[in-house]
Amino acid sequence: MKLSLGEIAEKLELELRGDAATEITGLANLLDAGPGELAFLFNPVYIKQLDRCHAEAIVLREAHAHACDLPVLISSQPRLTWARLARLFDPAPLPGGQVHPTAIISEAATYGNNVTIGAHAVIEPGVRLDAGVAVGPGCFVGERTTIGENSQLAANVSIYHDVIIGNNAIIHSGAVIGADGFGFEFDADVSQLVKIPQIYSVVIGNDVEIGAGTTIDRGALNDTRVGDGTKLDNQVQVGHGTTIGANTAISGCTAIAGSTKIGAYCMIGGAVGIVDNIEIVDGVEITAMSLVSQSIKQKGRYSSGTGLMPGLAWKRSIVGFARLDEILKRLRNIERHFRK
Repeated sequence: MKLSLGEIAEKLELELRGDAATEITGLANLLDAGPGELAFLFNPVYIKQLDRCHAEAIVLREAHAHACDLPVLISSQPRLTWARLARLFDPAPLPGGQVHPTAIISEAATYGNNVTIGAHAVIEPGVRLDAGVAVGPGCFVGERTTIGENSQLAANVSIYHDVIIGNNAIIHSGAVIGADGFGFEFDADVSQLVKIPQIYSVVIGNDVEIGAGTTIDRGALNDTRVGDGTKLDNQVQVGHGTTIGANTAISGCTAIAGSTKIGAYCMIGGAVGIVDNIEIVDGVEITAMSLVSQSIKQKGRYSSGTGLMPGLAWKRSIVGFARLDEILKRLRNIERHFRK
C-alpha cells in the first residue's frame, strides 16, 4: 500500500503541512518509524521523542505542531486517525469469495453472494450465511444459525445451534458461541447435580467483535444478548442469560456470571469478576481486577481490590486486615466512652 500525504489528508479530512506528494508506505511508532512511514503523537508526554523520530511525517494535534520539523497532519484525535488509517494499511488477507472443496456444507444450508468458506469447515442444516460472510478453516456452524452480511469467522470458531449473529461481526479464533450455560440443581434424593437444559440461545448485534478464546453461553430462561457495536477482548466469559448493551468494551479475562445486565457505553477492564443477577447501568467504567458483587446504579468509575505494594508490606497488611473487626469494636468502645 502506498498513499501520498495529500491523499491521506483528503481521505481523512486532515490539514496537511508539508509536501502533498510525499509517499507513505506504512505506519509505526515514534521511535521505530523510518523513511516512508507515518508516526503518531498520541500523548504530549512523548513530545521529546519527536527530536529522535525519523518518520516521513507525523500525525499530531495542532497544539504540538510547533515542536515538529517534519511534515505533519493535524488531527484533533490522533488515535482515531490511527484507527482509520490502519484499515488502509492492514495486510490481513481479504476473503476471496470461494468455497473450499473440503468444506462440509449441508444441502439444507443457504448462503448468499460472495460467501467464503474455508477448508474443513462444517455448515449444518438450516444455517443461513448472508452475502459477504467469511467462515474460516475448521469452523463449525450449528443447525439453524444465522450469520449476517460481511461477518467474518476466523479459523476454528465454534457456533452452536440457533445462534443469531448480526452484520459486520468479527469473531476470532477459538471463540465458542452458544455453549451450554453453567446451570445445575442439586437433587438431595440421589445426591447428584441435575443439569438444567439451556433451551434459549445467543443473539449478537451488528458490528460486534469477539476476541480469541472468548466464550458466550446460551441461556436457560432467556437469550444471552450482546448489543450493537460492543467489543469483547480475548478470553472473556459471558454467562448464560446475560445482556450487554451497545458499544460496551470488555477487556481480556473478564468473567461475567449469568443473568447479569450490563448497560451501553460501559468500559470494563481486564480480569474483572462480575457476579450473577446484578445490573450495571449505562456509562460505567470498571478498572482492572475489580470484583463487582452488587448492582451499579449510577454511571462513573469504579474500582475494588488493593493497589500493588512490596511483598513484606502486603504480608503485614494481611495481618492488619484480619484484626479489622477487633479494631473497629475497640474504636466504637472508645467513641462511646468519650460521648458519655
